[in-house]
Parts: sequence; C-alpha cells; structure tokens
Amino acid sequence: MTGAETGRPVDRRFAMGPALLFAPADRPERYGKAAERSDAVILDLEDAVAPDAKAAAREHLANNPLDPASTIVRINALSTEDSRLDLAALARTSYRTIMVAKAEDPAAVAALADFNVVALCESAAGILAAPSLARLDNVVALMWGAEDLVASLGGTSSRHDDGSYRAVAMHARSSVLLAAGACGKTAIDSIYADIPDLEGLAAETADAVASGFAVKACIHPNQVAVVRRAYRPSETEIADATELLAAADDAGTGVFAFKGQMVDGPILQHARETLRRAAP
Repeated sequence: MTGAETGRPVDRRFAMGPALLFAPADRPERYGKAAERSDAVILDLEDAVAPDAKAAAREHLANNPLDPASTIVRINALSTEDSRLDLAALARTSYRTIMVAKAEDPAAVAALADFNVVALCESAAGILAAPSLARLDNVVALMWGAEDLVASLGGTSSRHDDGSYRAVAMHARSSVLLAAGACGKTAIDSIYADIPDLEGLAAETADAVASGFAVKACIHPNQVAVVRRAYRPSETEIADATELLAAADDAGTGVFAFKGQMVDGPILQHARETLRRAAP
C-alpha cells in the first residue's frame, strides 16, 4: 500500500523528541498521561503487552486516539502474525508513524510505504542491516535495543556491574548511529532500564547528546525531565556558542583563533547545533 493508494499524505520528517515515552497499548488509561508527560509517546503493541492481551490492546489503540503528530505505535516483528493484525488495527487509526520491532529485513520494511517507519535494530541481523534500513525512503529514524540484541547472541546482559555497556552493545549503538547519520535519518538512543538510577540516566543521555543521538527513549515518566535537561544546553553553553559564531562572522575566514583555540567548520557546526537545541 502507498500513500497515493490510500489518499493519505505521508510526511517523511521525524520531528518528535527529545524524550520519547513508552506506554503499554493495553493500558488506555495511561495514553493521555504519557502524552502529557513526554515529547512523544510510543504506544507499544509488542513487549509491553502479554500475548493474551494483544487483541484488546489493538481495540484500545483504535478507540482511544492521541495526536498522530506526536505518537508512534510499536508493532510486532514483521515475521509474526501479530504484526499483520497490528497493521490491520492501524488501518482504523490516523497514526502514520510506526516503530518496527526487531527490524531486520529491508524489503519487508520497504513494503510499509504508507508509513513513516522507525526501524528498531535489536538483533544481530538488525544491527548488520542498519545501513540498508537507513537508506529506505520510508524509514525516518533508527533506534537500537541492547537486551534483545544480547539475547539474540546467546548472552545474558548488555551491561557490566557498574552499569556501563559491554563492548558488543557499544558497537551496536555506534553502528546504528553511524548508519542513521550517513543517510540523514534521526538516531534514537535506547532506553535506560534502571529506573531509580536517574544519575546514570543523566550521564548516558549526556553522552547520547554529545555523540549525535537526537532522541532518547524512556520507560518511566520520571526519566523524561532528566532527558530533557540533558538535551537543553546550559546558559553558559548558549552564550559561548553565540559568542563563537559572532566571532566567526567578524573573522570572515575559514579558520581562525578564538580564546587560544583553533576554530574551523566542524567547531562552528557544533555551536550551531547547541543553539538549535536551545530553540523553543
């Protein structure tokens, strides 16, 4: 199915974030609260819903509408019968942005031409397919998942005892970020599962911001404010970026010295990105 066949325009921009919040699709009483407390909500038909509750969750999805511009629906893996039922339920809604769980097959994702797709790369095959998935016209963003990835490898944990990621998880994270960046798509950083550890979340989100992830996914409302603070530049960072860009205008050259440091194109781009994140 294509947008032309349905008569629905397909907007290929991804303008949600920086804090996405998952909500179980079988809990409609949480839909509105999740939407109010985040920048966008992910209504989850996959892992958050038990098998015997999926049918009811699809009905709730159709009967409890949210703003499509700030809502993503996570469907089950395309290799499953559940995904076919998910897509049938979506046809009764106005939602046009979906997250495909365990995305691995570029041809299967490309067939979802009527949707803006967030490809969730969370298996070994999915990580290796990330560059191909990012090149698809209907893919607007890539996200990665750590625990499913490690499970697909036969492992038991994506993190060390101190909370830091194991090497294979860091490799997957970087691979998805690079694949998204190479194709001009949005990169979404994975969830932080230790809900009470807001300090750890803040550190991980700060790294995501510095590395180039545009969005961070959350699993609890308390995480949203932490993510938003990490993406919002400080007043000092805003002032420094503004001063640097003004100095660049005065210099009128490609490379110049500013406060004892060499400044060139990439450094100026960092400053522009800081001001972009500071914009309302």
